[in-house]
Amino acid sequence: MRNGAMTLQSSAFSATAWGWRDLLGLCKLRVVVVMLVCALVGMALATPGIPPISNVVFGLIGIGLTSCGAAAFNHIVDRRLDALMSRTSHRPMASKRLPVSVGLTWAIILSGAGVGLLAWQVNTLTAVLTFASLIGYALIYTAFLKRATPQNIVIGGVAGAAPPLLGWTAITDQLGPEPLLLLLIIFAWTPPHFWALAIHKCDDYARAGIPMLPVTHGLAFTRLQVWLYGWLTVGVTLLPFVIGMSGELYLAGIALLNGRFMYWNWKVWRGHDPQAPMAAFWFSIRYLLGVFGVLLLDHYAAVMAW
Repeated sequence: MRNGAMTLQSSAFSATAWGWRDLLGLCKLRVVVVMLVCALVGMALATPGIPPISNVVFGLIGIGLTSCGAAAFNHIVDRRLDALMSRTSHRPMASKRLPVSVGLTWAIILSGAGVGLLAWQVNTLTAVLTFASLIGYALIYTAFLKRATPQNIVIGGVAGAAPPLLGWTAITDQLGPEPLLLLLIIFAWTPPHFWALAIHKCDDYARAGIPMLPVTHGLAFTRLQVWLYGWLTVGVTLLPFVIGMSGELYLAGIALLNGRFMYWNWKVWRGHDPQAPMAAFWFSIRYLLGVFGVLLLDHYAAVMAW
């Protein structure tokens, strides 16, 4: 009898633990971590010294919670499409391991807690902009643009590019050209980053009926767009130096990063290496972190020199 009770308790614990893993799986935590790094850099760049700790802590928690909520909404809206794609069929909503009602409740709790915390402990501007980013990603991009146009990544990229701007406003409570430039960097980077993945997963997107660029316009055209948008990203990443936002240390670092970034984009454009799109995709994540890391390093190097 005792062994039977212990078995039931063990099974219940395992089910609960698995449920929590699925709830965390809805949050796309690795993507959120990259977003929070960019938001943190935006916070640091917004002030000459160390930004207020309370704004940093509550700002990152609020932005992080809302980002997790947006990701959960994405899982819910895309669950039928995800089930048709090998890359996403294992997701909790696509595989039906979690009921839609549970996922929806989780998404609402995360999003509400994040926006509410920002409004309460940071400032109204950051809360409003974060909520707008949530709507842009979860509804405008996921529910409409993704299914409507091969330019979905370009148009919907604004929502995903918001974290450094949100970090800036969390400290300053105001907009300006500098945070908008930080947003522009991620906005320009998003198409070559995501289209490299779309090339590799073209068959998946075609099977799911999603009008990604390689499905609607072919692989050769998409490879060219990766190359061209890569150069656009290079141009945009030079602007912080051009406007005096960053100095020579940033210029040297970004030159090295851009050289490697365009090497992989060139490999994609040439189309001779079937492994190049995924290699370019994974490097582009490190590239973005490198860009913001060099921005941060240059900023504090200038502060210490001054």
